[in-house]
Amino acid sequence: MSNPEKRIAIFDDDEEILSICRFILEDKGWEVFTFIDCNEITEKVSSVLPDVILMDNWIPDEGGVIATRKLKKDEKLKNIPVIYFSANSDIELLASHAGAETYLAKPFDIEELERYINTAVKNK
Repeated sequence: MSNPEKRIAIFDDDEEILSICRFILEDKGWEVFTFIDCNEITEKVSSVLPDVILMDNWIPDEGGVIATRKLKKDEKLKNIPVIYFSANSDIELLASHAGAETYLAKPFDIEELERYINTAVKNK
């Protein structure tokens, strides 16, 4: 039985990143939900109600900024922390425009990923 306090949704179109994150986080006791696009973002997030979201910048179709803004406008979903993650050099600015709580630059190491996720959930 998974712990309902440890649910994460990851939005990234790179299947390798999704696979690595799933492997790492499931090993740490997280229930992981992965999505390769952000179409119908509010429906997808509502269906799993994660404790934290990892959002890629270049995710089809609308991109991470618009997807995150949609989540932050939704009354039921706006308090779920979003960690914006991207290899884009403007990640801090993009995360700010999106309304994300924090950001994590790719590539990242496992400890850094865990630290950001745990901090986001604690500050929720």
